Amino acid sequence: MAEEVLSQSEIDALLSALSAGEMNADELKKEDKAKKVKVYDFKRALRFSKDQIRSLSRIHENFARLLTTHFSAQLRTYVQISVASVDQIPYDEFIRSIPKMTILNVFEVPPLEGRMLIEVNPNIAYAMLDRILGGRGSSINKVDNLTEIETKVMSNMFERACENLHEAWESIADIDPVLTEFEVNPQFLQMVSPNETVVVISLNTTIGETSGMINICLPHVMLEPIIPKLSVHYWMQTSKKEPMPEEISIIEKRIRKAYLPIQAILGETTITVQEFLNLAVGDVIQLDQHIDQPLEIRIADHPKFIGQAGKKNQHLAIQIIDKIKGGGDDGE
Repeated sequence: MAEEVLSQSEIDALLSALSAGEMNADELKKEDKAKKVKVYDFKRALRFSKDQIRSLSRIHENFARLLTTHFSAQLRTYVQISVASVDQIPYDEFIRSIPKMTILNVFEVPPLEGRMLIEVNPNIAYAMLDRILGGRGSSINKVDNLTEIETKVMSNMFERACENLHEAWESIADIDPVLTEFEVNPQFLQMVSPNETVVVISLNTTIGETSGMINICLPHVMLEPIIPKLSVHYWMQTSKKEPMPEEISIIEKRIRKAYLPIQAILGETTITVQEFLNLAVGDVIQLDQHIDQPLEIRIADHPKFIGQAGKKNQHLAIQIIDKIKGGGDDGE
């Protein structure tokens, strides 16, 4: 039940009434403890929780953004689509709420059972059609006598647009929408029983200077297999994918072939800027490393080993004599 929010003036009036004795605080407490009854309409069975409705809203907010991008590129004009509302109502009530003549696209969404319906307001549909055929995007309402060419162009347009459903739904289900019916009269379309609960997502749509609604109807029978995935727990949990042994082997082989720079540090020292500027050929810089001390060996600038300098086959060489502890995450 929705809670009533009091304004600051109402709160001040209530406090002054309590302090003046016009109202009794004990009576207010008794009213709060009284059992509150909420009217439940069995014809409007609420089969989805608020949490699940919010999840569907998030999915279709993403779908609305994808549609905006898609139609903007296809129509080359200003397009803005956003979620206006998400409600669960009986199917019969949804059919009675849309125009008597409108654009109805029925999709199958395998592997889910059942079908979904996308209803496009005729003003929006004709603005899109006019724009695709080279017009300025003006709208005329003559949906009752669509030509064969108009029907084909519209059905292809909405079929391509709803390919974005796959991307919007991929976090919940791997669906593959397929357009199966294109209708203009809602009375000739009976997807589910009249009392079946459906979720209706209404999208505010603006094409150029024309505005209207796109309604997406999702029957309960279609959403039933994935209802657990619509809970907040599913969205919050993080699934950690374990790498396959073959993947680990490939990564190890590639790492073993990687090249690493190796440096043997003969010694270090510091000089002033003035001494550096006065350096000339033949000058000697004394290092802080004694000739009998072992050298530090660095791998990719990280100190890893201790070694001693020498020669091997007439080449300068360095022999590793010990490891530097703490020289890596695992000491290797």
